[in-house]
Amino acid sequence: MTACLDGLRVLDLSRILAGPWATQLLGDLGAEVIKIERPGEGDDTRGWGPPFVVGRDASDTFAAYYLAANRGKKSVTIDFSKPEGRELVTELAKSCDVVVENFKVGGLKRLGLDYEALSPLNPRLIYCSISGFGQTGPYKDKPGYDLLVQAMGGLMSITGAADGEPMKVGVAVADIFTGLYATVAILASLNERRTSGLGQHIDLALLDVQIATLANAGMNYLASGKKPQRHGNAHANIVPYQAFATRDGHIVAAVGNDAQFARFAAILGVPELSLDPKFQRNADRVRNRADLLSILTSRIRMWGKAELLLALDGEKIPAGPINEMSEVFEDPHVVARGLVVEQRLHDGGAATKLIGNPIRFSRTPIEYRGAPPRLGAHTEEILCRDLTMAEKDVDRLEKQGIVSKSRA
Repeated sequence: MTACLDGLRVLDLSRILAGPWATQLLGDLGAEVIKIERPGEGDDTRGWGPPFVVGRDASDTFAAYYLAANRGKKSVTIDFSKPEGRELVTELAKSCDVVVENFKVGGLKRLGLDYEALSPLNPRLIYCSISGFGQTGPYKDKPGYDLLVQAMGGLMSITGAADGEPMKVGVAVADIFTGLYATVAILASLNERRTSGLGQHIDLALLDVQIATLANAGMNYLASGKKPQRHGNAHANIVPYQAFATRDGHIVAAVGNDAQFARFAAILGVPELSLDPKFQRNADRVRNRADLLSILTSRIRMWGKAELLLALDGEKIPAGPINEMSEVFEDPHVVARGLVVEQRLHDGGAATKLIGNPIRFSRTPIEYRGAPPRLGAHTEEILCRDLTMAEKDVDRLEKQGIVSKSRA
Protein backbone atom coordinates (compact mmCIF):
# COMPACT_ATOMS: atom_id res chain seq x y z
CA MET A 1 0.00 0.00 0.00
CA THR A 2 1.24 3.50 -0.85
CA ALA A 3 1.81 5.67 2.23
CA CYS A 4 0.99 9.38 2.33
CA LEU A 5 4.60 10.51 1.92
CA ASP A 6 5.94 7.74 -0.28
CA GLY A 7 8.72 9.08 -2.48
CA LEU A 8 9.68 11.89 -0.10
CA ARG A 9 13.33 11.89 0.93
CA VAL A 10 14.45 13.50 4.20
CA LEU A 11 18.06 14.16 5.18
CA ASP A 12 18.06 14.20 8.98
CA LEU A 13 21.00 16.11 10.48
CA SER A 14 19.27 16.44 13.85
CA ARG A 15 19.73 14.67 17.14
CA ILE A 16 18.24 14.40 20.64
CA LEU A 17 14.46 15.07 20.47
CA ALA A 18 12.82 17.98 18.60
CA GLY A 19 14.32 17.21 15.19
CA PRO A 20 14.17 13.42 15.51
CA TRP A 21 10.54 13.68 16.66
CA ALA A 22 9.68 15.49 13.42
CA THR A 23 11.63 13.11 11.20
CA GLN A 24 10.22 10.03 12.91
CA LEU A 25 6.72 11.35 12.18
CA LEU A 26 7.64 11.98 8.54
CA GLY A 27 9.01 8.44 8.40
CA ASP A 28 5.82 7.02 9.90
CA LEU A 29 3.94 8.79 7.11
CA GLY A 30 6.05 7.06 4.48
CA ALA A 31 9.07 9.28 3.87
CA GLU A 32 12.54 7.79 3.55
CA VAL A 33 14.56 9.33 6.39
CA ILE A 34 18.35 9.22 6.17
CA LYS A 35 19.75 9.95 9.62
CA ILE A 36 23.31 11.27 9.51
CA GLU A 37 25.27 10.49 12.68
CA ARG A 38 28.81 10.91 13.98
CA PRO A 39 30.97 7.80 13.60
CA GLY A 40 31.59 6.12 16.93
CA GLU A 41 29.05 8.12 18.94
CA GLY A 42 25.96 8.87 16.92
CA ASP A 43 22.92 10.63 18.29
CA ASP A 44 23.50 11.75 21.90
CA THR A 45 20.42 9.85 23.05
CA ARG A 46 21.96 6.49 22.13
CA GLY A 47 23.76 6.77 25.47
CA TRP A 48 20.99 8.40 27.51
CA GLY A 49 20.17 5.55 29.86
CA PRO A 50 19.46 3.43 31.71
CA PRO A 51 17.11 1.91 30.85
CA PHE A 52 18.59 0.12 27.85
CA VAL A 53 17.07 -2.56 25.64
CA VAL A 54 19.48 -5.40 24.82
CA GLY A 55 19.85 -6.39 21.17
CA ARG A 56 21.92 -9.37 20.09
CA ASP A 57 24.01 -9.46 23.27
CA ALA A 58 24.96 -7.42 26.32
CA SER A 59 27.32 -5.24 24.27
CA ASP A 60 24.54 -4.39 21.79
CA THR A 61 22.20 -2.02 23.60
CA PHE A 62 19.64 0.64 22.69
CA ALA A 63 18.73 3.44 25.11
CA ALA A 64 14.97 3.68 25.62
CA TYR A 65 15.24 7.45 25.00
CA TYR A 66 16.75 6.81 21.55
CA LEU A 67 14.07 4.23 20.74
CA ALA A 68 11.34 6.80 21.45
CA ALA A 69 12.16 9.02 18.47
CA ASN A 70 14.07 7.10 15.78
CA ARG A 71 12.06 4.27 14.27
CA GLY A 72 11.76 3.94 10.53
CA LYS A 73 15.06 5.71 9.76
CA LYS A 74 18.25 4.71 8.02
CA SER A 75 21.44 5.41 9.99
CA VAL A 76 24.41 6.64 7.96
CA THR A 77 27.58 7.62 9.79
CA ILE A 78 29.55 10.49 8.23
CA ASP A 79 32.07 12.78 9.87
CA PHE A 80 31.21 15.99 8.05
CA SER A 81 33.73 18.02 10.03
CA LYS A 82 36.11 16.65 7.36
CA PRO A 83 35.99 17.95 3.76
CA GLU A 84 35.27 14.57 2.18
CA GLY A 85 32.47 13.98 4.68
CA ARG A 86 30.93 17.37 3.87
CA GLU A 87 31.08 16.44 0.20
CA LEU A 88 29.10 13.26 0.88
CA VAL A 89 26.39 15.13 2.81
CA THR A 90 26.20 17.78 0.08
CA GLU A 91 25.72 15.12 -2.57
CA LEU A 92 22.94 13.47 -0.54
CA ALA A 93 21.21 16.84 -0.09
CA LYS A 94 21.03 17.27 -3.84
CA SER A 95 18.62 14.31 -4.11
CA CYS A 96 16.55 15.01 -0.98
CA ASP A 97 13.37 17.00 -0.59
CA VAL A 98 13.89 18.05 3.03
CA VAL A 99 16.79 18.71 5.39
CA VAL A 100 16.16 18.91 9.14
CA GLU A 101 18.94 20.18 11.42
CA ASN A 102 19.25 21.44 14.97
CA PHE A 103 22.84 22.67 15.20
CA LYS A 104 23.79 25.87 16.96
CA VAL A 105 23.04 28.94 14.86
CA GLY A 106 25.83 29.34 12.30
CA GLY A 107 27.29 25.89 12.98
CA LEU A 108 26.46 24.43 9.58
CA LYS A 109 27.20 27.69 7.78
CA ARG A 110 30.85 27.34 8.77
CA LEU A 111 30.80 23.88 7.17
CA GLY A 112 29.05 24.96 3.99
CA LEU A 113 25.97 22.90 4.80
CA ASP A 114 23.51 25.71 5.56
CA TYR A 115 20.46 26.60 3.49
CA GLU A 116 22.30 29.32 1.55
CA ALA A 117 24.96 26.83 0.47
CA LEU A 118 22.67 23.91 -0.39
CA SER A 119 19.71 25.75 -1.96
CA PRO A 120 21.52 26.74 -5.19
CA LEU A 121 22.44 23.07 -5.65
CA ASN A 122 18.86 21.95 -5.04
CA PRO A 123 16.40 24.85 -5.44
CA ARG A 124 13.48 22.62 -4.40
CA LEU A 125 15.05 21.86 -1.03
CA ILE A 126 13.03 22.56 2.10
CA TYR A 127 15.49 23.22 4.91
CA CYS A 128 14.17 23.22 8.48
CA SER A 129 16.40 24.67 11.19
CA ILE A 130 15.44 23.98 14.81
CA SER A 131 17.22 25.85 17.60
CA GLY A 132 16.58 26.99 21.13
CA PHE A 133 15.99 30.65 20.31
CA GLY A 134 15.83 30.98 16.53
CA GLN A 135 18.10 32.29 13.79
CA THR A 136 17.65 35.95 14.79
CA GLY A 137 17.35 37.98 17.98
CA PRO A 138 19.65 38.70 20.92
CA TYR A 139 19.48 35.11 22.24
CA LYS A 140 20.19 33.38 18.93
CA ASP A 141 23.64 32.16 20.01
CA LYS A 142 22.44 30.93 23.41
CA PRO A 143 22.23 27.14 23.75
CA GLY A 144 18.67 25.98 24.31
CA TYR A 145 17.35 22.94 26.14
CA ASP A 146 13.79 22.01 26.99
CA LEU A 147 14.13 22.76 30.72
CA LEU A 148 15.57 26.20 30.01
CA VAL A 149 12.81 26.96 27.54
CA GLN A 150 10.02 25.80 29.86
CA ALA A 151 11.47 28.21 32.43
CA MET A 152 12.01 31.19 30.13
CA GLY A 153 8.78 30.65 28.20
CA GLY A 154 6.53 30.90 31.26
CA LEU A 155 5.38 27.30 31.44
CA MET A 156 7.09 26.54 34.74
CA SER A 157 5.59 29.65 36.34
CA ILE A 158 2.07 28.26 35.88
CA THR A 159 2.88 24.61 36.63
CA GLY A 160 2.93 23.13 40.12
CA ALA A 161 1.06 23.53 43.40
CA ALA A 162 -0.09 27.00 44.38
CA ASP A 163 2.13 26.96 47.48
CA GLY A 164 5.02 25.04 45.88
CA GLU A 165 7.92 25.86 43.60
CA PRO A 166 7.57 26.28 39.82
CA MET A 167 7.66 22.90 38.09
CA LYS A 168 8.55 21.59 34.67
CA VAL A 169 6.25 19.22 32.83
CA GLY A 170 7.12 15.52 33.16
CA VAL A 171 8.20 15.16 29.52
CA ALA A 172 10.10 17.54 27.22
CA VAL A 173 7.01 19.24 25.80
CA ALA A 174 8.90 22.17 24.25
CA ASP A 175 10.95 19.72 22.20
CA ILE A 176 7.95 17.58 21.26
CA PHE A 177 5.72 20.52 20.31
CA THR A 178 8.57 21.98 18.24
CA GLY A 179 8.89 18.65 16.44
CA LEU A 180 5.18 18.73 15.65
CA TYR A 181 5.30 22.37 14.47
CA ALA A 182 8.30 21.46 12.32
CA THR A 183 6.33 18.65 10.69
CA VAL A 184 3.41 20.98 9.96
CA ALA A 185 5.75 23.62 8.50
CA ILE A 186 7.53 21.05 6.32
CA LEU A 187 4.26 19.66 4.96
CA ALA A 188 2.96 23.19 4.29
CA SER A 189 6.18 24.02 2.43
CA LEU A 190 5.89 20.86 0.36
CA ASN A 191 2.37 21.84 -0.63
CA GLU A 192 3.48 25.38 -1.57
CA ARG A 193 6.35 23.93 -3.60
CA ARG A 194 3.84 22.26 -5.90
CA THR A 195 2.95 25.76 -7.15
CA SER A 196 6.24 27.64 -6.94
CA GLY A 197 8.62 24.78 -7.64
CA LEU A 198 10.89 26.20 -4.95
CA GLY A 199 11.96 25.18 -1.49
CA GLN A 200 12.47 27.51 1.45
CA HIS A 201 14.11 27.89 4.84
CA ILE A 202 12.06 27.20 7.98
CA ASP A 203 13.25 28.83 11.21
CA LEU A 204 11.79 27.18 14.33
CA ALA A 205 12.73 28.10 17.90
CA LEU A 206 11.85 26.11 21.00
CA LEU A 207 11.14 29.35 22.89
CA ASP A 208 8.77 30.60 20.18
CA VAL A 209 6.88 27.32 20.23
CA GLN A 210 6.73 27.25 24.03
CA ILE A 211 5.19 30.72 24.10
CA ALA A 212 2.76 29.87 21.27
CA THR A 213 1.54 26.83 23.21
CA LEU A 214 0.79 28.85 26.35
CA ALA A 215 -2.61 29.06 24.66
CA ASN A 216 -5.37 30.19 27.05
CA ALA A 217 -2.89 30.78 29.90
CA GLY A 218 -0.95 33.27 27.79
CA MET A 219 -4.15 34.91 26.58
CA ASN A 220 -5.40 35.20 30.15
CA TYR A 221 -2.39 37.39 30.87
CA LEU A 222 -2.63 39.43 27.65
CA ALA A 223 -6.33 40.05 28.24
CA SER A 224 -6.10 40.93 31.93
CA GLY A 225 -2.53 42.02 32.58
CA LYS A 226 -2.65 39.93 35.74
CA LYS A 227 0.06 37.50 36.73
CA PRO A 228 -1.28 33.93 36.34
CA GLN A 229 -1.27 31.81 39.47
CA ARG A 230 -0.29 28.17 39.78
CA HIS A 231 -3.33 25.99 40.41
CA GLY A 232 -1.69 22.58 40.77
CA ASN A 233 -4.02 20.07 39.14
CA ALA A 234 -6.83 22.61 38.82
CA HIS A 235 -7.70 24.85 35.87
CA ALA A 236 -7.42 28.64 35.74
CA ASN A 237 -10.66 29.11 33.76
CA ILE A 238 -12.89 26.14 34.60
CA VAL A 239 -14.21 24.93 37.98
CA PRO A 240 -14.43 22.11 38.95
CA TYR A 241 -11.69 20.75 36.71
CA GLN A 242 -9.01 19.03 38.77
CA ALA A 243 -7.89 16.05 40.80
CA PHE A 244 -9.94 14.95 43.81
CA ALA A 245 -9.20 12.53 46.64
CA THR A 246 -11.78 9.77 47.14
CA ARG A 247 -11.91 7.35 50.05
CA ASP A 248 -9.41 5.00 48.40
CA GLY A 249 -7.52 6.95 45.73
CA HIS A 250 -7.52 9.93 43.43
CA ILE A 251 -9.55 10.73 40.32
CA VAL A 252 -9.83 13.67 37.97
CA ALA A 253 -13.10 15.31 36.99
CA ALA A 254 -13.34 17.79 34.12
CA VAL A 255 -16.70 19.50 34.46
CA GLY A 256 -16.75 21.62 31.34
CA ASN A 257 -20.16 23.27 31.32
CA ASP A 258 -23.07 24.25 33.55
CA ALA A 259 -25.28 21.28 32.59
CA GLN A 260 -22.49 18.89 33.56
CA PHE A 261 -22.07 20.73 36.85
CA ALA A 262 -25.76 20.30 37.67
CA ARG A 263 -25.46 16.54 37.13
CA PHE A 264 -22.16 16.44 39.06
CA ALA A 265 -23.69 18.19 42.06
CA ALA A 266 -26.72 15.89 41.98
CA ILE A 267 -24.49 12.77 42.06
CA LEU A 268 -22.70 14.16 45.11
CA GLY A 269 -26.02 14.76 46.86
CA VAL A 270 -25.91 18.56 46.73
CA PRO A 271 -28.13 19.45 43.74
CA GLU A 272 -28.86 22.85 45.23
CA LEU A 273 -25.35 24.01 44.35
CA SER A 274 -26.27 24.30 40.68
CA LEU A 275 -29.03 26.77 41.61
CA ASP A 276 -26.90 28.84 43.97
CA PRO A 277 -25.98 32.21 42.38
CA LYS A 278 -22.43 31.73 43.69
CA PHE A 279 -21.98 28.55 41.65
CA GLN A 280 -24.63 28.56 38.92
CA ARG A 281 -22.38 29.65 36.05
CA ASN A 282 -18.78 28.70 35.39
CA ALA A 283 -17.64 32.31 35.85
CA ASP A 284 -19.35 32.28 39.26
CA ARG A 285 -17.61 29.05 40.17
CA VAL A 286 -14.22 30.45 39.16
CA ARG A 287 -14.77 33.54 41.32
CA ASN A 288 -15.92 31.43 44.26
CA ARG A 289 -13.52 28.54 43.72
CA ALA A 290 -12.44 28.13 47.36
CA ASP A 291 -15.98 28.04 48.76
CA LEU A 292 -17.17 25.51 46.19
CA LEU A 293 -14.17 23.21 46.53
CA SER A 294 -14.49 23.04 50.29
CA ILE A 295 -17.96 21.53 49.76
CA LEU A 296 -17.04 19.25 46.85
CA THR A 297 -13.87 17.80 48.34
CA SER A 298 -15.61 16.77 51.57
CA ARG A 299 -18.39 15.10 49.59
CA ILE A 300 -16.03 13.29 47.22
CA ARG A 301 -13.97 11.86 50.09
CA MET A 302 -17.06 9.90 51.12
CA TRP A 303 -17.01 7.90 47.87
CA GLY A 304 -14.91 4.95 46.75
CA LYS A 305 -12.95 5.62 43.57
CA ALA A 306 -14.51 2.92 41.39
CA GLU A 307 -18.02 3.68 42.66
CA LEU A 308 -17.75 7.40 41.93
CA LEU A 309 -16.22 6.90 38.47
CA LEU A 310 -19.05 4.53 37.56
CA ALA A 311 -21.61 7.13 38.64
CA LEU A 312 -19.88 9.94 36.74
CA ASP A 313 -19.57 7.81 33.59
CA GLY A 314 -23.27 7.05 33.84
CA GLU A 315 -24.05 10.77 33.66
CA LYS A 316 -21.53 11.44 30.86
CA ILE A 317 -19.34 13.59 33.07
CA PRO A 318 -15.70 13.52 31.95
CA ALA A 319 -13.77 11.74 34.69
CA GLY A 320 -11.12 9.09 35.07
CA PRO A 321 -8.46 7.52 37.28
CA ILE A 322 -4.91 8.83 37.63
CA ASN A 323 -3.12 5.89 36.08
CA GLU A 324 0.39 4.63 36.70
CA MET A 325 2.35 3.70 33.56
CA SER A 326 1.49 0.02 33.99
CA GLU A 327 -2.21 0.91 34.08
CA VAL A 328 -1.88 3.12 31.00
CA PHE A 329 -0.39 0.44 28.78
CA GLU A 330 -2.65 -2.33 30.11
CA ASP A 331 -5.84 -0.31 29.71
CA PRO A 332 -8.18 -2.22 27.34
CA HIS A 333 -9.00 0.93 25.39
CA VAL A 334 -5.32 1.75 24.87
CA VAL A 335 -4.72 -1.83 23.76
CA ALA A 336 -7.68 -1.67 21.36
CA ARG A 337 -6.38 1.56 19.84
CA GLY A 338 -3.00 -0.03 19.10
CA LEU A 339 -0.83 2.47 20.97
CA VAL A 340 1.81 -0.17 21.61
CA VAL A 341 3.58 -1.68 18.60
CA GLU A 342 6.30 -4.31 18.45
CA GLN A 343 9.43 -4.27 16.32
CA ARG A 344 12.50 -6.51 16.21
CA LEU A 345 15.80 -4.74 16.71
CA HIS A 346 17.57 -7.51 14.77
CA ASP A 347 16.62 -10.49 12.62
CA GLY A 348 15.36 -13.34 14.75
CA GLY A 349 15.40 -11.26 17.92
CA ALA A 350 12.60 -10.82 20.41
CA ALA A 351 10.04 -8.13 19.69
CA THR A 352 10.56 -4.82 21.50
CA LYS A 353 7.57 -2.74 22.53
CA LEU A 354 7.43 0.84 21.24
CA ILE A 355 4.80 3.56 21.55
CA GLY A 356 2.86 3.72 18.28
CA ASN A 357 1.77 6.63 16.13
CA PRO A 358 -1.64 8.07 17.15
CA ILE A 359 -2.76 9.00 13.61
CA ARG A 360 -5.50 6.82 12.13
CA PHE A 361 -6.03 6.99 8.36
CA SER A 362 -8.98 5.29 6.67
CA ARG A 363 -7.11 4.32 3.47
CA THR A 364 -3.37 4.66 4.09
CA PRO A 365 -2.64 3.29 7.55
CA ILE A 366 0.67 3.95 9.25
CA GLU A 367 3.23 1.28 8.37
CA TYR A 368 6.15 0.71 10.71
CA ARG A 369 8.79 0.02 8.12
CA GLY A 370 11.82 -0.35 10.33
CA ALA A 371 12.93 -0.43 13.94
CA PRO A 372 15.23 2.32 15.28
CA PRO A 373 18.51 1.50 13.51
CA ARG A 374 21.91 0.61 14.85
CA LEU A 375 24.57 3.25 14.38
CA GLY A 376 25.76 3.12 10.78
CA ALA A 377 23.45 0.26 9.82
CA HIS A 378 22.70 1.79 6.41
CA THR A 379 25.94 3.59 5.60
CA GLU A 380 27.00 1.22 2.84
CA GLU A 381 23.48 0.89 1.41
CA ILE A 382 22.92 4.63 1.04
CA LEU A 383 26.40 5.55 -0.21
CA CYS A 384 26.40 2.75 -2.77
CA ARG A 385 22.81 3.25 -3.88
CA ASP A 386 22.45 7.03 -3.82
CA LEU A 387 26.01 8.14 -4.55
CA THR A 388 26.90 5.11 -6.72
CA MET A 389 30.02 4.46 -4.67
CA ALA A 390 31.81 1.14 -4.90
CA GLU A 391 32.09 -0.94 -1.75
CA LYS A 392 35.87 -0.59 -1.83
CA ASP A 393 35.50 3.20 -1.72
CA VAL A 394 33.22 2.96 1.31
CA ASP A 395 35.83 0.72 2.94
CA ARG A 396 38.50 3.31 2.16
CA LEU A 397 36.44 6.08 3.79
CA GLU A 398 35.91 3.87 6.81
CA LYS A 399 39.66 3.36 7.21
CA GLN A 400 40.09 7.13 7.08
CA GLY A 401 37.48 7.58 9.85
CA ILE A 402 35.10 9.53 7.60
CA VAL A 403 32.32 6.92 7.70
CA SER A 404 31.60 3.77 9.69
CA LYS A 405 29.41 0.73 9.24
CA SER A 406 27.48 -1.23 11.82
CA ARG A 407 29.33 -4.27 13.10
CA ALA A 408 26.43 -5.73 15.12
